[in-house]
Amino acid sequence: MKYAIACGLLLSVVPMASVAQVPQPAACNRACLEGYVDRYMDAMLAHKVSDDLFAREVKFTENGVRLPLGSEGLWFRMSGKGTYKFYVPDVETQQIAYFGTAREKEREETLTVAIVLRLKVVDGHITEAEQLVIRPEGGLTSSGGQAPRPVSTGERVEKMGSPNPIFLQAIPEAKRPSREELIRTANYYFSGLQRNDGKGYYPFTDDCDRYENGNHATNVPMRNPATGQTEVMSCRKQFEVALKNTVSRVRDRRFVAVDRERGIVFAFAFFDHEQINWTWQLGELFRIEDGRIRRIEAIFDRARYGTSSGWSTYEQGISDQPQIIR
Repeated sequence: MKYAIACGLLLSVVPMASVAQVPQPAACNRACLEGYVDRYMDAMLAHKVSDDLFAREVKFTENGVRLPLGSEGLWFRMSGKGTYKFYVPDVETQQIAYFGTAREKEREETLTVAIVLRLKVVDGHITEAEQLVIRPEGGLTSSGGQAPRPVSTGERVEKMGSPNPIFLQAIPEAKRPSREELIRTANYYFSGLQRNDGKGYYPFTDDCDRYENGNHATNVPMRNPATGQTEVMSCRKQFEVALKNTVSRVRDRRFVAVDRERGIVFAFAFFDHEQINWTWQLGELFRIEDGRIRRIEAIFDRARYGTSSGWSTYEQGISDQPQIIR
């Protein structure tokens, strides 16, 4: 062993070979990342935070509010797991996004809620957990002869059964774009929707389809505001005709997971509607093929106008520029 003297103290110098022998946790593959979501959901159901799953300094938010992990929000009231599961693993950044459903105890009633989730895994532990929980509007079912509560977002998402098979198809390796190219294409959706004049760049396939909160939102009968007639509109036709000047600003665009194998991009964002002082807080994913968006699925909830994600600075939170989260 060699020694060195510094500031009057005798310091041992550890050989470089010894430092190199420190084992490093292996990176998670797709199945491993999906397993972290399953373990997270099990832990939330058990209302138990363990050191073997979570880092000591884990950061947790629910609906944009930072909370102590394990004792508040859905962690306090979850009573069962739902059946809808949609995983978006990002092996390159060791993050995973997820759409799912769960049961939440509300007094004497069990409600079905929708969940949008992002986890960050570092050295075998979850270091960041970000979730949106979309609860039934108005809470409990009305009683006393009043009309029953309408079908909730969680119930509609659960009725979808499983992700559409298109989302599960692998893109041939030779045709897989870079993550930057995939994010650029997905961001065209947000940019096209913001203050849309019907003349933007809308990179949709002819058979593009979109679901919002479990509802089929395209290729179904809807009113054409230009003619007043009801017609079936594609993704592109909606942007050209029906969604003009609907969204004032699409901000805090945080692209948190990219599944290059399946051509899927997942993002968090806020849709502001200045005219009615209304904000949607959402998670949205895109299936992209040959530089065009083929399928879209979004889960969102109303938030206070101008609210923040809890993960961005003020400047990032009001910006419409994309953030690539690693």
